[in-house]
Amino acid sequence: MALPADICIRPYELRDREAVRRLCCETGFLGKPIDPVFEDRELFADYLTAYYTDVEPESSFVLEQGGVVKGYLLGSCRPLRQQWHSFFHNLRLFADGMRRYHRYNRATRDFIKWILKNSWREVPAVPRKTAHFHFNVLPEAQSLAGTHAMMNAYFDYLRSRGEKAVFGQMVTFESRRGAKVLERFGFRVIGKKEITKYRGMHPGAVYLTTAVKQLG
Repeated sequence: MALPADICIRPYELRDREAVRRLCCETGFLGKPIDPVFEDRELFADYLTAYYTDVEPESSFVLEQGGVVKGYLLGSCRPLRQQWHSFFHNLRLFADGMRRYHRYNRATRDFIKWILKNSWREVPAVPRKTAHFHFNVLPEAQSLAGTHAMMNAYFDYLRSRGEKAVFGQMVTFESRRGAKVLERFGFRVIGKKEITKYRGMHPGAVYLTTAVKQLG
């Protein structure tokens, strides 16, 4: 699968941090900007990217198009470390969110209420002690070849560390090929749960899907 001439896949570097955080927010609402759902971009980016960029940056990759970062794959092959970090990090984020709560608009407050009441119920089971990743690419840079190259760079990295399997989680819905793309790359879907937050915000059900691949 040939990579377009203007696309480059390379390991994440510290200079990419702001671009990754911005891209996370630009794709946070079903591939579109998160702002209509959650207005606090700083908190949103901290929740989804801080561990990968600040604690285990060596396990992540970026996709450049024309010298501009337009995609990323954030990974971890230290799941226990990531889980412990996330526990304490999320407590801090919760405290920050509560301090800012009175300044948030209605949509953001509703999102926080959903996180507290329902989000933890809507996460499908994942393999324990297994490397994982998630990725995002801006629409203008999306291609199977670019996604494939970014995944292969990460899989080669995992193999070099002796990892035997990897899983990914992706938000999927009828008009998005996410689960099919993972299956095309050798993943097996092992579970999915509906994200109820998006009822009424998107035509049709939206799911969080977990898929696993044996690296072999």
